[in-house]
Amino acid sequence: MNSSMNGAMITPEYCRMMARYNRWQNNSLRAAAATLDDAAREADRGAFFGSVRATFSHLLWADTIWMSRLDGWTAPGMAITTSGQFAPDWPSVTALRGRADDRIIAWSERMHVVSGTVAWFSGALRREVKRPLALCIVHLFNHQTHHRGQIHAMLTAAGAQPGDTDLFILPEDV
Repeated sequence: MNSSMNGAMITPEYCRMMARYNRWQNNSLRAAAATLDDAAREADRGAFFGSVRATFSHLLWADTIWMSRLDGWTAPGMAITTSGQFAPDWPSVTALRGRADDRIIAWSERMHVVSGTVAWFSGALRREVKRPLALCIVHLFNHQTHHRGQIHAMLTAAGAQPGDTDLFILPEDV
């Protein structure tokens, strides 16, 4: 693994902006998903995790596992294969997502330096892994965007109307 990603391109300000973007987008998607009934949120729409709710659940699971490595959160206690059940119903998605977003914002606000490495046992790779902190942070935010894109597509196909996604129009007060 090329360890040249030393954090030079990742700053605390970048982390704060992306944490705010994460919350803004999650709020938009949750609002759009709330216009659907439970059956529509649970319908298998062909995404990797199947439904809108299960994809939200996987994203919460992934944010929780990454933040357990980055900020000491309690790890989810379940494997990626069952991450679609981390938040098993819509009320738990709504409650857990809001709390997770607030905690990610708080973590970003405490950040002063982006340097060092993160080490963990990867269940996906079944081995110990050590990567630059900056790479792990980029992965956290990139992974969020990837799965929110899937949720956005599923919601749009279901007739819901998520809001704008362009980073350059991120509201200042999010």
